[in-house]
Amino acid sequence: MRRIDLAALDAEVMACRRCPRLVEWRERIAIEKVPRFRDEAYWGRPAPGFGDPDARILVVGLAPAAHGANRTGRVFTGDRSGDFLYQALHVNGLSSSGISRRRDDGLTLSGARITAIVHCAPPANRPTVAERDACLPYLGRELALLPEVRVIVALGGFGWDGVLRALVALGHAIPRPRPRFGHGAQVRVGPYAVLGSYHPSQQNTFTGRLTAQMMAAILARARELADLPGD
Repeated sequence: MRRIDLAALDAEVMACRRCPRLVEWRERIAIEKVPRFRDEAYWGRPAPGFGDPDARILVVGLAPAAHGANRTGRVFTGDRSGDFLYQALHVNGLSSSGISRRRDDGLTLSGARITAIVHCAPPANRPTVAERDACLPYLGRELALLPEVRVIVALGGFGWDGVLRALVALGHAIPRPRPRFGHGAQVRVGPYAVLGSYHPSQQNTFTGRLTAQMMAAILARARELADLPGD
């Protein structure tokens, strides 16, 4: 039943047209493309969550990339941010592969699921506050359908803020003063341990602000907090 309910939520996400600016952008990019992907059929729709329905760890990103998930249809798939994240997941035994290229490439997650605060690719990777607020209820509903989740890994300040907002909407009290984002930040909110990590964007990974070892360490900590058995 849980898998059916998650599939129904994913179908609703994929059909969403709440935000005119995002709808126009994602669909225009899917037509215009970029030269290196000119022969590919773009997804051009919202990218739903992906992973294990019995996940104990939920990884929450910002939004799909215009030529990443907006092209492939799977979160953090088909771009360098995804390569970085899936490698760290694989190192920690949470992904069957460290390479995520296409929605149908056979990759699976075990013990983890990945989703986003905003499910449509935004111009300049920057959703508006109104777009965030329009999409955020999906995260609350997704969490409600993932009763085994014990740890939420929030990628970047936008992810951290969105996760806290979603948990407040679910009726959980946020500690005061409001927890601040930082790499390695950790706070208990209701039944969840929320961990902060720098987002695996090229701005962070190319400059060394976020290294592969740092990303892997956050996910190792998430495994520990989620009480996932070792390999």
